[in-house]
Amino acid sequence: MAKWTVDQSHSAVGFEVKHMMVSKVKGSFDSYTADVEAADLTDLTTASIAFTFDVASINTRSEDRENHLKSADFFDVENYPTIDFKSTNIVKDGDDFKVTGDLTIKGVTKPVTFDVEYGGKGTNPWGVEVYGFEAAAKINREEFGLTWNAALETGGVLVGKDIKIKVELEVNPAA
Repeated sequence: MAKWTVDQSHSAVGFEVKHMMVSKVKGSFDSYTADVEAADLTDLTTASIAFTFDVASINTRSEDRENHLKSADFFDVENYPTIDFKSTNIVKDGDDFKVTGDLTIKGVTKPVTFDVEYGGKGTNPWGVEVYGFEAAAKINREEFGLTWNAALETGGVLVGKDIKIKVELEVNPAA
């Protein structure tokens, strides 16, 4: 099994959630690490994939919102500084893949399946092989202990339950 490096300058970890039942808040985790091992990245069924997101690096373009998300109302960064994912099963789905693994948020671990689209393989101007992937999953935040909310006068709630997670990766051979 070869080790692969995620090129963070060409990758992103993002999420979105309904806000006030009418719009979406989008954000990202700007600091993360990844361990990817695979004999062949065109066949992820041989891979082992693990991610750790630094929750303190959350970025929603609003410092007040980010501070609230870091508080005990949501992620409780002081006690749970990371979100972790480790693959447990990967199956081929046409040209793409279903990557199932254990996702741990705020001390709660649940299985989550990402739909992973293989973007292709290329060689950058420095002669290094690069592979591209996009992964998406949807989770119910309340199942992970992220239950804070506020009722709206017009009905409904401030923060939706469903979180869409999107990961865009460019992967290179480890040096």
